[in-house]
Amino acid sequence: MAFPSSFHRPRKPHSNMLSLIPSFHTILLFLLTLSAVAILFLHSPSLSPCSTTAASSSRRAFSGDLRHVDFSWNSLRLTSDRPPPTVLRIAVFSRKWPVATAPGGMERHALTLHSALARRGHRVHVFTSAPSSGERPPEGGEEEEEPGRPRLHFLSDARWRCDEAWGLYEAEAARGGPFDVVHSESVALFHRWARDVPNLVVSWHGISLEAMHSGIYQDLARGPDEPMTPAFNRSLAESIYKVLSEIRFFRSYAHHVAISDSTGEMLRDVYQIPSGRVHVILNGVDEDKFRHPGR
Repeated sequence: MAFPSSFHRPRKPHSNMLSLIPSFHTILLFLLTLSAVAILFLHSPSLSPCSTTAASSSRRAFSGDLRHVDFSWNSLRLTSDRPPPTVLRIAVFSRKWPVATAPGGMERHALTLHSALARRGHRVHVFTSAPSSGERPPEGGEEEEEPGRPRLHFLSDARWRCDEAWGLYEAEAARGGPFDVVHSESVALFHRWARDVPNLVVSWHGISLEAMHSGIYQDLARGPDEPMTPAFNRSLAESIYKVLSEIRFFRSYAHHVAISDSTGEMLRDVYQIPSGRVHVILNGVDEDKFRHPGR
């Protein structure tokens, strides 16, 4: 039997009941945590792990377009007697460029990769922050293009400012012509400019979802009598918004290079990037500089 709505007027919840209703932040954190656990423990890897040199010797050599492979890799042997079929003009956005004997991982990656591309004959232009006072000049050409070396375009000081780097990029494109490839080391090129670059590829050295996973595990390792610090609580809450922001603007990048299988899975499964635009290339080493002691 139906009653008029006037007979169904709900009672206001008691203040104690309101305190039991979880906030939006709490629900969102729970859902993201649940998705992280599901990916880590329930999802089977969709990529084959990178094999060692010994194991790969028994496997047939790959022949084809590397943009279409569905496995992780990090070994590509290029010989000087076989130059590239096309010389590319490449723009690189990197917050820092190696200026010391022990650069960070991302800086070492940028130096190794783009120096090798320049030695192959490609015209590489790096837009990066200037060295700090007292630091020696980094490797690369600073004034004019030199064969076999990246051309470095420095910002006015050591702080990274994407708008200034973009201005240098536009000036070089107007002077020397458009770039065939634009490469961003992580989020060096911000979304405001990245969304209008159709030939942009980004190498991810860490995404916010990975950082949130790390924060969750750190909290799980906290002792029962150890309080959560306000700074940690704040950073964990902020990471939720960073993940949501990345999910929205990562689609603007034409191609994504992940440096691990797990990052590649997150980009495809959580960030919903199509598989054809996610490429897993594991970090390697320059064998000309790092050798086994017995060799």
